[in-house]
Amino acid sequence: MKIKKIIYILACLLFLNCASYADNENLQTMFQNNNAVIYALNIRTFNAKDTNGNEIIEISRGETPGSFINAIERLDELKGLGINTIHLLPITPVGKIKALGTAGSLYAMADLTKINMQLSDNQSELSLNEQVKKFTDECHKRDIKVIVDLPSCGAYDLYIDRPDLFVTDKDGMPVSPSDWVDVRLFNVPDNNTIYHSDIFFLHKIFITNMINLGFDGIRADVATIKPYIFWKELIKYAKGKKPGFMFLAEASESWTKPASDKAYFTDYKKLLDAGFDGYYGNYFELKNWKNNDEFYNAVVSQQKVLRKYKEKKSVIGSFATHDEVSPLLIGGENFAKIIIWLNATLPLNPYYVDGFLQADDYMYGYSNKKASETYTDDEYYYVHQGQIDIFNFSRKAINDNDMLIKEQKKAVDFRKENNDIITKGSFIPLDTGNKKVFAFQRVLGKNSVVVIFNRNLVNNEDTKIKIKYVKKKSKIVFLNGKDSEKLAKSTITAKLKPAEIIIFTIKN
Repeated sequence: MKIKKIIYILACLLFLNCASYADNENLQTMFQNNNAVIYALNIRTFNAKDTNGNEIIEISRGETPGSFINAIERLDELKGLGINTIHLLPITPVGKIKALGTAGSLYAMADLTKINMQLSDNQSELSLNEQVKKFTDECHKRDIKVIVDLPSCGAYDLYIDRPDLFVTDKDGMPVSPSDWVDVRLFNVPDNNTIYHSDIFFLHKIFITNMINLGFDGIRADVATIKPYIFWKELIKYAKGKKPGFMFLAEASESWTKPASDKAYFTDYKKLLDAGFDGYYGNYFELKNWKNNDEFYNAVVSQQKVLRKYKEKKSVIGSFATHDEVSPLLIGGENFAKIIIWLNATLPLNPYYVDGFLQADDYMYGYSNKKASETYTDDEYYYVHQGQIDIFNFSRKAINDNDMLIKEQKKAVDFRKENNDIITKGSFIPLDTGNKKVFAFQRVLGKNSVVVIFNRNLVNNEDTKIKIKYVKKKSKIVFLNGKDSEKLAKSTITAKLKPAEIIIFTIKN
């Protein structure tokens, strides 16, 4: 009898351990615990083959755009950078009418029920859906999760096919939110009819397809544009089909107005209430924060909001996204280095867009020139200079900056070594006596990580900082910065070069 009881208990423990292990494997749990290291990429350009070096992929001349199949070649490269989650920019078919760019904007979605044929490898014997599944399977073999983008609006092509899905103005014309001239605003009802809405039904098809193809989560483009009840029911549906399926909202404390007077506006707190696991936050404002109080207030208030939820919520390091100008153009390599280390040390999920670590400035020589070939009604290479190209068959990100790549690897290793402090520790702003010098301490128990950087991208700045929880027997290890830096009576005095950053650990 005792033996049977012991076997039963061991079996229960084994089950619980397996359940716990499986739970830790899903993306939702990883994200909630700030353990997702995310890399956003555009399949259309990610491993494109630009043989003549003119930056544009000319298919008629035998050049090869990026595809799900050739993207697999670079997965080990991402793994080596410490990436464990890929965010795919939209993979839905793109509009060709009233389009922007010669391939069409990734966010001008023409069909929620299919995959963009532009992303297919025509030499493969696999169907397009099978190619997508092969890609997600290969990611999972490397312990890399995959988030897929859900566009917020429809292309003009979709409006022509289904005008009943769209908001119209007083003249009966479809509405373009903000200045997004290649898309039209969906008409999403904010009442109980949502459960019978064709738009909601199409979104359910999208979710079902993405889960069946092996995706681990959704990034909702401009999530603020749809009402609370829409997201609540869609998230409930998705997590009913796949527990642990993660939802990330493109929303921020900085965004407080609707994209159109015809559009809804659901703020980030309401989106979290609806079931989103996290949101963008406002770290992209770093380029505008010249005063360290702005930075401190952003982090502290953000953490205060997140702690209110019974189920864990988090944010991403939205310093450099596909909507942001390259950090290289803002502050050069040193500014990019600051972003790498803030991603590694703040209470968030690190996030990078393809090309950031390679120091791509996204300045394309073909910008706005007449195209030699086009697949839309736009005859010009439309781009947002300084931002990754989402409108054309472009070359892959420039890969010629070993310094940033080495810095990224060092930052990822540092984060792993100090994972408990960074993912669970408190955030303590430090008084630098100089508003242009930003400093904070991450503290857990008796150990901590200290980060100090000069936000001034042009001039040197002096600082004198009192560090907390330093004892006589504390072990101080400087990771970045000069070896000669010393702590004297818990105080560090330094003259920081433009955009210089210093990181050290305190172990008691």
